[in-house]
Amino acid sequence: MLRGQPGEVVKADRSIAEKYSELMGVDKNEIQNGRLYAFIDQWMGTPYKFGGIDKNGVDCSALTQLLEQQVYGIVIPRTTSQQVTIIKRKYEEELTEGDLVFFDYDGKKFSHVGVYLLNGYYVHASSTKGVMITQLHDPFTYKYFSRCGSIIVDGLNSSTGK
Repeated sequence: MLRGQPGEVVKADRSIAEKYSELMGVDKNEIQNGRLYAFIDQWMGTPYKFGGIDKNGVDCSALTQLLEQQVYGIVIPRTTSQQVTIIKRKYEEELTEGDLVFFDYDGKKFSHVGVYLLNGYYVHASSTKGVMITQLHDPFTYKYFSRCGSIIVDGLNSSTGK
């Protein structure tokens, strides 16, 4: 269950902090946004379904849209091609938790999106494995990495800034 309100940073439950700190190789004290990791924990393993928007199946852009809305209180567009237009581009080294990362699969620009976490990891809905956390520098996916950045809140419907 998500505690607090969208945009509010609440302390992570100890079990969730331990689970995700171990998975991403960070100290459990670095898991600051309990709402974010509780959201991920609820969705982890949900199967991929193109056009899906619920726990029966979700696609990458729907997962990103739901995460940004429920965790940060930011309403973003539904599709990857629209989501890429609302970011302020960053260098990979500048990424912070909640930023978007985009990939070009099957020769299509910005055909996949995920949400950056910590220590080079991001959460996304993989078309083969469902909702999961992956290293940005994973040798099978990094070659498709194409763009990243933070959401530009100005002009978007949001309850809080990020």
